[in-house]
Amino acid sequence: MTTPALRKVLLVFGTRPEAIKLFPVVAALNAVPGLDVRTCVTAQHRGLLDQVLSIAGITPDIDLDIMEPGQSLDRLTARLLTSLGEVMEAEKPDRVIVQGDTATAMVGALTAYYRKIPVSHVEAGLRSGNIYQPWPEEVNRRIVAPIADQHFAPTETSADALRRENIDPAGIHVTGNTVIDALYATQARLAVDPSLASGLDGIAARFAGKRIILVTTHRRENFGDGMANIARAIGRIADRDDTAILFPVHPNPNVVSVMDELLGTRANVARIDPLDYPHFVRALGLCEIALTDSGGVQEEAPALGKPVLVMRETTERPEGVVAGTAKLIGTDADRIVSEVSALLDDADAYSAMARAHNPFGDGHASERIARVVAESLSIRR
Repeated sequence: MTTPALRKVLLVFGTRPEAIKLFPVVAALNAVPGLDVRTCVTAQHRGLLDQVLSIAGITPDIDLDIMEPGQSLDRLTARLLTSLGEVMEAEKPDRVIVQGDTATAMVGALTAYYRKIPVSHVEAGLRSGNIYQPWPEEVNRRIVAPIADQHFAPTETSADALRRENIDPAGIHVTGNTVIDALYATQARLAVDPSLASGLDGIAARFAGKRIILVTTHRRENFGDGMANIARAIGRIADRDDTAILFPVHPNPNVVSVMDELLGTRANVARIDPLDYPHFVRALGLCEIALTDSGGVQEEAPALGKPVLVMRETTERPEGVVAGTAKLIGTDADRIVSEVSALLDDADAYSAMARAHNPFGDGHASERIARVVAESLSIRR
């Protein structure tokens, strides 16, 4: 009796957020007999990506190492297009899986389409309605949508957005967001082995008794005046005696140079290198408020009961705003200071956000995704 041939699934990703949101999917797919699970990283974020791969225990099958200093979006896209095209030709997968809104996700879907390879999109259907915010992520997502035949939408809101774009409802699956799977899995690991995040022990001791604000900022649309306003607001918040700022600074020069110039050195501001994922999860646990322009933090922080103030004008995750776990506040310095102060000074306002229901998932999204992928390849679990 001949053994049935394995069906090959290729996951393509390149950034830290993609790796965080896909490592539970890789694990779930690896648990499916009959699947040959392959991973290709573009290393769109080299150092930040490698942190997650190490913690997750993933050794990529293919590493394109595509990033160059100061690389334009044009050159990045062109290099991804030719490199991923060669990968598709060599691997000939039965299905390609991409995640989110990066150039890697967009080009991964496009090169698969050129070879008529079916595409699954994890975290599908997020829309802000503005093609320049977030930029270029909003358009990257919209390009993937008509190519993919499987759309793993984290919420009903994102599923509805896809239906409004005339995406076949049969291909839309509401799964929850895999970032919640990653968060809960990492929390469980930290409970067993706290040393995985012991690098924050010094900061926890230094800021004992302070109300910690966790800051993350890196969005392209905030480069320039927006980033300068954020820096000034952080400085003013840090002037309070009862607060401390924990700020893992994104390595992009557009962030670092502004923070160096306008924020300077302050006793109650810890400007630190980007955190690996276990340390980031611990940082979320230490903080009282997350002040961010990130997408993923809008989902992760509410899962731990932390209010999120979003330094953007629009969000592709409106569910958090509707649920009350997040609030859009833009990048005006006065507004940022005012909103942070309101949460620090008004216990009822804080409690209303901290106790709001997190709409982004229950920690089992990856299992649902693996089940749908397996069934589409005629593999019974």
